[in-house]
Amino acid sequence: MHSSLRALTAALARASTHAARPTAARRLPAGFLRQLATEAAEMKKPPFDKILIANRGEIAVRVMKTAQRLGIKCVAVYSEADKNSMHVQMADEAYCIGPAPSSDSYLRMDKIVEVAKKTGAQAIHPGYGFLSESAEFATYLEKHGLVFIGPPASAITSMGSKSESKKIMQAAEVPVVPGYHGDNQDPAFLKEQCGKIGYPVLIKAVMGGGGKGMRIVNSEAEFDEMLASAKREAIKSFGDDRVLVEKYLTRPRHVEVQVFADKHGNAVYLFERDCSVQRRHQKIIEEAPAPDLSEELRKQLGEKAVAAAKAVNYVGAGTVEFILDATTKTFAFMEMNTRLQVEHPVSEMITQTDLVEWQLQVAAGNKLPKLQDDLKIHGWSFEARIYAENPQNQFLPDTGPLVHLATPEVTDTVRVETGVRQGDQVSVFYDPMIAKLVVHGPDRASALAKLGHALDQYQVVGLNTNIEFLKALAKHPEFVKANVETGFIAKYGQDLLVPIEQPAPDAVMLAAVALLLGKESVAAVDPVTANGPWGSLPSARLNHAREQVIELQFSEEVTAKVTAVHARDVVTVTVAVPGVKDVIYTIDAKSIRADAARDRRVFVDLGDRQVSATVVLEGDMVHVFANGTGVGRPHMGAVKHSFTVPEPAYLAESHAQDEGKGGNAVKTPMPCKISQVHVKPGDKVTKGQPLVVLEAMKMEHVMRSPVDGVIARVHYKVGDLVEENKLLLAFEETAEEAAEKAKE
Repeated sequence: MHSSLRALTAALARASTHAARPTAARRLPAGFLRQLATEAAEMKKPPFDKILIANRGEIAVRVMKTAQRLGIKCVAVYSEADKNSMHVQMADEAYCIGPAPSSDSYLRMDKIVEVAKKTGAQAIHPGYGFLSESAEFATYLEKHGLVFIGPPASAITSMGSKSESKKIMQAAEVPVVPGYHGDNQDPAFLKEQCGKIGYPVLIKAVMGGGGKGMRIVNSEAEFDEMLASAKREAIKSFGDDRVLVEKYLTRPRHVEVQVFADKHGNAVYLFERDCSVQRRHQKIIEEAPAPDLSEELRKQLGEKAVAAAKAVNYVGAGTVEFILDATTKTFAFMEMNTRLQVEHPVSEMITQTDLVEWQLQVAAGNKLPKLQDDLKIHGWSFEARIYAENPQNQFLPDTGPLVHLATPEVTDTVRVETGVRQGDQVSVFYDPMIAKLVVHGPDRASALAKLGHALDQYQVVGLNTNIEFLKALAKHPEFVKANVETGFIAKYGQDLLVPIEQPAPDAVMLAAVALLLGKESVAAVDPVTANGPWGSLPSARLNHAREQVIELQFSEEVTAKVTAVHARDVVTVTVAVPGVKDVIYTIDAKSIRADAARDRRVFVDLGDRQVSATVVLEGDMVHVFANGTGVGRPHMGAVKHSFTVPEPAYLAESHAQDEGKGGNAVKTPMPCKISQVHVKPGDKVTKGQPLVVLEAMKMEHVMRSPVDGVIARVHYKVGDLVEENKLLLAFEETAEEAAEKAKE
C-alpha cells in the first residue's frame, strides 16, 4: 500500500475511534484536523484520463506505451507525411494537423490545442524536439487550462538560453566553461572575444540543442563563414540566431546527469550517462553509468545537477549536461535540457524506473516515487542509435522506404525503441533516427557484449544505416577499455568505417540461389513442402537452358561470377570470386527452399552441412544477411552483403550521361531542400568556394566547388526539393576538356 494511503487510513481510523467516544469528548482538536487534511492532500492523485502527445515517431510511441499501461487514453497528432505512421495507429484517437513541414504541423500550437480541446485531453506531453523546450508553448497551454507535462515556463526560459543559464549556474556555484555569453552579437565583437578565449572555439546557438547551430572554429580565418552558417541553422531550427562562443576543449567527455523534481520541493538525480561518442555534435551511443568515475566524483556531479535544477525551481524530468576533462576529471556546466532526453532508457535500465510514468505522476501533482536514498545503480546499460545515414559519406542522412526490417528479440534486458515498421518511409522532413537499441547487463563488459550480439541481429534494407559502424565501434579496443571522449570518432574514424569486403563464397552462392528461385518464390514458398521450386521443375524449364550464368557485383572493381548447371535433381553451382579459389557446390535441388515465414530465409542442404541466410531482393540489388566470416572479416557475426546485378553492356551505354560525368560534377549527396544558391551562370569560382547550401534532416550541408572554373548552368533554385545524386550545376567546358574531346 502506498505510504500516503497508509497514513490516511491510519488517520481515518484515529478519527473513527475519536468519534466513537462520548459526545463531550468528540470535539476534534484543530491540530489533528490539520494533520488529517495534510495527509489527505498527500494522497496519491490519479494520473490523467486522457493526454495528447504533441510529437511523432519513436518518442510518441514510447510515451503511449507507458500511458496506455496506466489506463490513460492517448490522442495523437500527425502531419500529412505521417498519416500511416506507427504512432498514429497505436493511438486511441489521431488527428491530422497540417502538411509535412514541422512549421506547418508539429510546431502549430493553435492546432495542437484545438485537438486537445476537441478530444477532452487534460494534459499534453511534448516528447523531445519540436515544442518540448518552448516556454511559449507551456504558457499557451496554461492559458487554455491544459497541463504541460514538463517544467514551468520560467525554468525553460532560464535554461533555454545558454548565456542566461550560465549566469544562473555561476550564482548557484556550479562551474561553467570559459567563454562569452553576453548579448552583443556584432560579428567583429564576437571574433574579438574568440581571440581572447583562444582557438579552437565553439560557436553555439543561444537557444540551441541537438548539435544544431553549433560550429567548431579552428582559426580566425574560418570564423566569418562558420558564424554565418551557425546563425542560418539556428534561425531555421529555433527561430533565434543569437550565439555564444566558448573555449573548445581538445579532450572533453560529455557526461550528463538525469534529474527529476516535483512540486513539493523534492529533487533527485538518477545518476549519470556518458554521451561522448558523437558525430556532427550529435550522440550515437550512450551508456550509464559513466565509466571511470569515482564514487566521490559521481556524487559531486549529481549534487551539482540537483543544485542547478533547484536554482530555477525545476519540476519534472531534466538533464544537466557537463563537460568533463578526460585527463583531470574536472567538470563544468554546459547546458540543461528541459525535457526527457532521447537517451533516457539507459537511466531507466540502471535505476529500474519508468521515467515517463514519473513525468505523468509529477505533472498530476504527486510526489516523486523515490527519493535520493531509494535510488541505487543496478548494472550497466548501453543505447545505440540506429540512423538512416551513410558513415562512408560523412554520415550524410539517407531517406527512403524500409524495404526489409528485422530487429533483435525484445527481452527484459533488450529494448528496441522505434516508431517505424517494415514498409515505412524515412522522410526528408524529420530526424533520420530509425530506432534506439538499448541493452542491460550486470556490468559494462557483459552489457557491451550484449549490445554487439543485438546489433548482429539488426537488419535493414532500403537505405544506408550506421549499423556496421556501430558494430565496429562496440568492438573497438579503445571503446572496450572505456577510453572515450567527444573526439573519439575523429580519432579512430578509419578503424570504424568498415570497408566493403569480399563476402564468403557461401554468401555469393545464396544470393545466386535466391535470384534463380525468383522474387515471388523467395517471398511465397511454402516452407513445409518437401519439394522446393526446383524439386518439381526439370532443369530445362529454368529459362529453357541447362546452364545459367549470373554476375554479382559487390564493388566497383570486383564482380563475382556464378555458374549454375542443372542436371535432373542436382544443381552444380560454381562460385568464382576474384582473389579466391573457385568453390563448387553440389546441391540436391529438392533441398532448396525459401521460407517467407522467417524473414525470407533461403536454405540449402550441401550434404555434409546446411547453410542459410536472410535474402532480400530489391530491384537490381540482392542483399544477404549471412552468419559466419567473410574474406578479411573474421567473427563479425551476421554481416550484410549487398550485390548489384549488372545491366547488359548495351543498356549501360545507352544510360551514360555526358553531363556531370567528370570529376567536376556537383551532385546532391542525399535527398534535400535547396537552402541557398551562391552562384549564377557566368560566375568564376575557385576550388573550395561554397556554391550551394543544402538542408536535410534539419541540418545544413555546404557544397563546395571541386575545381577552378566558370558556372554554365544552375539547375535548381532556393526552396526546391531535390532527390539524391542529382546534378546541381554545370561548369563551362575548359580548354583542356575541349582538347580531350577533339582527340576522341
